[in-house]
Amino acid sequence: MKKITYLLFSLLFLAPMAKAQHVEAHLSDSAYASVLTCGPGEEFYSSFGHSALRICDSTIGIDMVYNYGTFDFGMPHFYWNFACGRLNYCLSRTSYDNFLFEYAYEGRAVWEQKLRISNQELNNLFVLLENNYLPQYRYYWYDFFRDNCATRVRDMVVNCLNHRKLGVETVTDTNMSYRDMVYKSTEGNLLWWRLGVDIALGQRCDIRCSNYEYMFHPIEMMQLFDTMCASDTHQPLVDKAQVVLVETRQPAPKSLSPTLVFWILFIVVLILTLMEWKKRWKMGWLDAILFGLAFAVSVLVIFLWFFTDHYCTKPNLNILWASPLFIYFAIAQRKSKSWLICIQLVMLMAAMVMTIGPLPQQLNVAILPIALTLVCRLLSDLKTRY
Repeated sequence: MKKITYLLFSLLFLAPMAKAQHVEAHLSDSAYASVLTCGPGEEFYSSFGHSALRICDSTIGIDMVYNYGTFDFGMPHFYWNFACGRLNYCLSRTSYDNFLFEYAYEGRAVWEQKLRISNQELNNLFVLLENNYLPQYRYYWYDFFRDNCATRVRDMVVNCLNHRKLGVETVTDTNMSYRDMVYKSTEGNLLWWRLGVDIALGQRCDIRCSNYEYMFHPIEMMQLFDTMCASDTHQPLVDKAQVVLVETRQPAPKSLSPTLVFWILFIVVLILTLMEWKKRWKMGWLDAILFGLAFAVSVLVIFLWFFTDHYCTKPNLNILWASPLFIYFAIAQRKSKSWLICIQLVMLMAAMVMTIGPLPQQLNVAILPIALTLVCRLLSDLKTRY
């Protein structure tokens, strides 16, 4: 999903859009609106694609794209607001040609779906977008799953309809969760990003989504628009998607699996632990590193859970393996209380079970070797006492 549109790029093309500020006339009968869907890019922030709305009326010389995926790196406290879930995105506007130029330069595909709406509904949509573009209304708090560039497009389309609804909201046993949708977009070359997202996201991401909620994902929204019908005509609300730009970028190489890396780490730590038992080595340094890293992850999980406005980072059962208890184990080491070690071992085993099944929360499969590595070192601490 497109998360970065440089404001400098937009400013370069404000002049061609100036006349749109004064458009008050009724759009002509030849005017139309369409949903633009952009394919994934190479970076993680663009791996989900992007959505925008196009308003075209050749009679009065309008051909604009409304883009809800814009933010400004120069905003005060940008990174802190992003971490806390309080980042302001805004609606930007550019010409259709300039919009296509950007995606052609990146080698990304673009599809267009013309909306089957009346002229009155088209004018409703135009007014909604223009009002949203006013300085006092163009900013909104971004939420990756519930309020992003795709859901805003969906909501604008729904709100412009006259006494009609878009399809029926359904949830079935075959519907995927938010986490499943993230997995679809992080295959192959984004496995480390998937692990990071899995650690950050909590139980709310494992609830099955309705068809309507699927539309947070631009590609999924395009496919659903092709099949979802208006409530009055029972006909699709859009024409079938037409390819505007063909993807030309080279596919990114597959990334090394984090699961494989952590299984290798587990084997190395297991061998070192066996050597420690046999040769009576002192390996407090290894415990300090492993337990310290686990504690650092727990700080991140706790921060996202309790101190941010992110919807899907709470509650988060990654706290079972990335536990704050590890700072105590890292400092006390062999003097750690045995009963606390036993409690942590139970928590680690629970985390390992959740890498197999999605209830109550699906943990990334790479957590299994990580948890086993921590179990190995905690058991080593217990063994030295008996």
